[in-house]
Amino acid sequence: MVEFAQLGQFVHGKLVATGGGGVIPLINPANGRTVATIPQASEQQLAMAVESSRHGFTTWSKTSAYDRAKVLRHAAQLIRERVGTLARLMTVEQGKPLAESRVEWLMCADAFEWAGDEGRRVYGRVIPSRAIGVSQVVHKFPIGPVAAFTPWNFPAFSPTQKVAPALAAGCSVILKPASDTPASSTQLARMLHEAGLPDGALNVVHGKAAMVSQCLIESPVVRKVSLTGSADVGRTLAAQAGQNLKKCTMELGGHAPVIILRDVEVERIAPLAVAAKYRNAGQVCTSPTRFLIEDPVYDRFVSGFLAHAAAIRTGDGLADGVQMGPLVSMRQMHTMMRLVEDARSRGATVSLGGRCIEAEQGGFFFEPTVIERVPDDAQVQHEEPFGPIAIMIRVQDVDEAVRRANALPFGLAAYCFTKDSTHIDRISREVEAGMLAFNQFQAGAIEAPFGGVKDSGFGAEGGTEGIDGYLVTKFVSHRAL
Repeated sequence: MVEFAQLGQFVHGKLVATGGGGVIPLINPANGRTVATIPQASEQQLAMAVESSRHGFTTWSKTSAYDRAKVLRHAAQLIRERVGTLARLMTVEQGKPLAESRVEWLMCADAFEWAGDEGRRVYGRVIPSRAIGVSQVVHKFPIGPVAAFTPWNFPAFSPTQKVAPALAAGCSVILKPASDTPASSTQLARMLHEAGLPDGALNVVHGKAAMVSQCLIESPVVRKVSLTGSADVGRTLAAQAGQNLKKCTMELGGHAPVIILRDVEVERIAPLAVAAKYRNAGQVCTSPTRFLIEDPVYDRFVSGFLAHAAAIRTGDGLADGVQMGPLVSMRQMHTMMRLVEDARSRGATVSLGGRCIEAEQGGFFFEPTVIERVPDDAQVQHEEPFGPIAIMIRVQDVDEAVRRANALPFGLAAYCFTKDSTHIDRISREVEAGMLAFNQFQAGAIEAPFGGVKDSGFGAEGGTEGIDGYLVTKFVSHRAL
């Protein structure tokens, strides 16, 4: 049994258990039961968080990069020490299997450690002057307080992707996590505070997304906006940021293509593809969704994929041996049903799954699903499924595979399996994606930039590029008198 700590706004180093706009139920997706409630922040509380962030920035930005790194390293240590408890809490609020929750928290620890070290390497440069007696220096400074908005699919790592580099750069952060999964963010803030983060350097607020985003983005105190979310939400927040001339990073949706060419051993690839596709029940922005398979190996690949997908054990993420947990909400389950029924009505073949799972304990379970012969006008061909749906598409050659990979407005992650270096070179250049992986499903790394192109957003998280997003550049010229 997981005991949830009291939840509320985390403002200026303290938990505020009251709100001003009602409460949000926290529902365990494995059984549909409410396990806690979260008060929604009032406008007054949001104003307090903004003022706290202003004070926090004044203190934290003047802390040396060396001492900032010590705090982030200490937070990483606390995460590793408490990973068992933290993982159970995450599984209850989000649904993913316990093993995946453990991995996510350990990734957070790595990210804080890496960001802290990288923050010590934020260098400027000296520009040789044309005149004797003149020095020219470029400095990097933290941009200021940041408003960060994160989704429910990775309730600890998505906030960490923003909070870790922002804090490493010297910024303060106001974090608004998804209402479906607020508990992990609260624990994150409390551990950072315990590790030595000063009051106000990280505030966590909950509430109605439209009201919170408008309040934070329009505040003159906030200098940077960072969102991980859907393309539609990204358009709204980017427009608000633009109207207020705020720098922003948008990590938006995907619909990742997987190009499988005829020169590979598809029997070895199929189980890897299944593991990647149904991780977190497919609720991953980089999840492989459109499998573009050359005709000579299509039947063998699909046969292997179906066999391994059919063997997936679905259930409560806390149970031993479960490989795929529930979807996060009833809303997501209805979305899967809509996409499958639309594809079927247009002539597609549902080769596996396609139905809700009626578990004894209730919950939002959906079968691992594979759809073949999907017409181009089906909704699932254009709308990111963000769930356990894989689409199999037969292609005749590399030309068709590249064309189909680029046919959608999304461009986050893409994958390709081939031994041919000529194809690798061509696909590297021509496939439109922010991240491209060959012969593996590992599209990102903490030390590498994470972001997309086209409707998948702009800017990057992770790597040196992630910290750059929280810095401003200042040119200083000095003439000796």
